[in-house]
Amino acid sequence: MKDIFGLTAEELQEALQPFSLPKYRARQIAEWMYQRGATGFADMTNLSKKLREELSSAFVIGRPKCKDRLDSADGHTTKFLLEFADGTAVETVLMRQPYGNSICVSTQAGCNMGCAFCASTLHGMARNLTTGEILSQAIVISDMLRAEGQGESVDTVVIMGSGEPLMNYENVLGFIRLLHEDYVLGLSYRSITLSTSGIVPQMYKLAEEGIPISLSVSLHAPAQELRSTLMPINRKYPLADVVRAARHYAEVTKRRVTYEYILIDRVNDGEEQARELVSLLRGQLASVNLIPINPVAERHLLRPSAARIDWFERYLTAHHINVTVRREMGTDIQAACGQLRNKHLEG
Repeated sequence: MKDIFGLTAEELQEALQPFSLPKYRARQIAEWMYQRGATGFADMTNLSKKLREELSSAFVIGRPKCKDRLDSADGHTTKFLLEFADGTAVETVLMRQPYGNSICVSTQAGCNMGCAFCASTLHGMARNLTTGEILSQAIVISDMLRAEGQGESVDTVVIMGSGEPLMNYENVLGFIRLLHEDYVLGLSYRSITLSTSGIVPQMYKLAEEGIPISLSVSLHAPAQELRSTLMPINRKYPLADVVRAARHYAEVTKRRVTYEYILIDRVNDGEEQARELVSLLRGQLASVNLIPINPVAERHLLRPSAARIDWFERYLTAHHINVTVRREMGTDIQAACGQLRNKHLEG
């Protein structure tokens, strides 16, 4: 049977053609799947019983099951391990921020970028996720928030979970476009942020899509050699090319690019790196998000002291670089990408 979760209303309309239904039925079914939590056609009470039975024999609505859930002690962060029909599991995180509910979705099961500081890559990549599987992460959390009865919803989405989004380009783009549809979550493109390790050709391609999402670039080092040590992808797409592509994205979309910079004690948090970072980014429509490393036991990389973090931030500010330090969320539930999935893989 065909899985219809992740189809647009137009794609649903095409799939429903053998049933000779009026066009509006496709949109009704989409609203049931994406806005009203339907996991099967039996839930769709505005369809006749006969039609529900016919559709149930032809289609399935693929939804993951929650294999594990961890809630932070402060109640602000919840991490879900969601398992799809083939047993593949991915992590999704809900962060209850002062400005609303933000969710972080994964685009691949695992990751093969090989970054030295990341847990997602420890077991390599199992496979790309489909558009429907990426979307289902957002819908599961949207359903949960609605069920809580407080009138809350998903307000922003960050594509920063496990995997490199631009290596799963078409499925990720399909997900972004669906999020924006009024029969799904109706999210503004400006409420969506995509993070990349710097897949240069796709960065240029994304700039031309006409969807003004925010772009974050995982920088983590301001010089070619050090970045290649931390991020092997830098050998294929060198730092200078990545920054040039990010600058192009900002010029085309008029959206400020954020450079993510994980601070690692005595590795990339010294005066030399601060000076190089200022030189690299001077004059760009950009900001830097400093992220004190969430240590991964297998990686043996340590978080800098509070004094070193503060010094690095002040140095960038003094040299007119827009900078923020990411507020820690979910450290007590190992909210860094890949940690919960790895626990289950190794268990």
